Amino acid sequence: MTGGAEQATPGPITSSPSVGLGRRALQMVYDVAIGLVWALMLPLFLVAGLARPRLARKALSLSTFGLCKLPPSAPRRERVLVHGVSVGEIKASQSLVHALSERYEVVVSAFSDTGMQVAGQLFPELQVVRYPFDFAPLVARFWRRVRPDFVLLVELEAWPCFLRAANRRGAPVAVVSGRITEQSFRRYKLFGALPEFGRVSLFAAQDEAYAARFAALAGSGERVLVTGNVKVDGLRGAREGPRRPALARLREQFGLRAEEASSFVIVAGSTHEPEELAFVEAARAALPEARLVLVPRHPERAQGVSEALSEALDEEPELLSELRLAGRSADPRRPLIVDTIGELEEIYGVADAVFIGGSLIPHGGQNMMEPAAQGVPVVYGPHVDNFLHETELLESAGAALRVPDARRLGSALVELAQKPELRQRMGEAGRRVLLAERGATGATLEALRARIGLA
Repeated sequence: MTGGAEQATPGPITSSPSVGLGRRALQMVYDVAIGLVWALMLPLFLVAGLARPRLARKALSLSTFGLCKLPPSAPRRERVLVHGVSVGEIKASQSLVHALSERYEVVVSAFSDTGMQVAGQLFPELQVVRYPFDFAPLVARFWRRVRPDFVLLVELEAWPCFLRAANRRGAPVAVVSGRITEQSFRRYKLFGALPEFGRVSLFAAQDEAYAARFAALAGSGERVLVTGNVKVDGLRGAREGPRRPALARLREQFGLRAEEASSFVIVAGSTHEPEELAFVEAARAALPEARLVLVPRHPERAQGVSEALSEALDEEPELLSELRLAGRSADPRRPLIVDTIGELEEIYGVADAVFIGGSLIPHGGQNMMEPAAQGVPVVYGPHVDNFLHETELLESAGAALRVPDARRLGSALVELAQKPELRQRMGEAGRRVLLAERGATGATLEALRARIGLA
């Protein structure tokens, strides 16, 4: 969607557009409602924080407490805020952040605790801040302290107060590597004009399907372009180059010695409850000697996953954090649960096959391009609605297998274990897909230069 050659290219939105009385009333209702929500939630978070301090810290940081005022940006070096909701969006932003950092001062923001943690790991040289709760006084305080000249929202994170504040302060907003699932699209449609999509200067979408949804929500396609998925540009194989020593250390921690190269390693990545139990039962029934590694989507679930597996299977899993604390390697006969943040790509590099979580249940799947980048065959269940473009690419290239249920998951894993040549073909096909999809960062930077004056 480019708007057509005959249309004038729309410029950046650097002021708050005039709205009618109806829209203004709707904004006031939203502001009052969101303020009441926060007035009720904040005390609850603080009280809960007496038992779980992490909750209190998060509530205070969402309220912008502890957010220091950043110094003015250097002359002729404007400040760009790159925001990602959580881990996936932060990791997706890597290639874009590194490219922008050559010319601009980049500040990275996240909403979730895990997003903040991964942002600090990936960008130790940059300022990382917590994105505020969308209550007007908190948003205003955030803007007074951070003072960005441009705002880039990775994939999508549209909050009305924040977008209004950006318009009033003359900071163009762009959605980059934009994606919006059908379910999210329907939810936004329910709220009509309230999400304020008309305040976004550019939607740089991953594909045509997402672009069409953004155009419908914005009321026009003139500010929508298809530029691709920037996350693909940031994916690098863990089995080659400077990351190989780290991979070797990881293999040793997992109890995979060089002399045990024949061990068949299956990684279940980004799993959701109750997929861990279904995966282990299917894998154990199909391949009793396989090395099983589970990486829950939310690491805080790790202890609960361990207890559930112990109770159901009479098999005591191990936690990676505890092994590292004790300074010992894992027992390859026992399931290993990864309860750390930011290591999934490297862990995929250890695998002989990968099962993608969120796909045996109606969640919509998780990112299957990460294991494909490592040259590993990918298996997932029927529920991959959030990644239709990626699954189409991988399946058409012969790099992935889709199974209807956990029973067929076991059969697919047996096939991969028994056919090393099939695993090799699928892994090579996945890498080719990744190579063909690269280039989104350059296309996105060009769109940002043309539409909002940033690149």
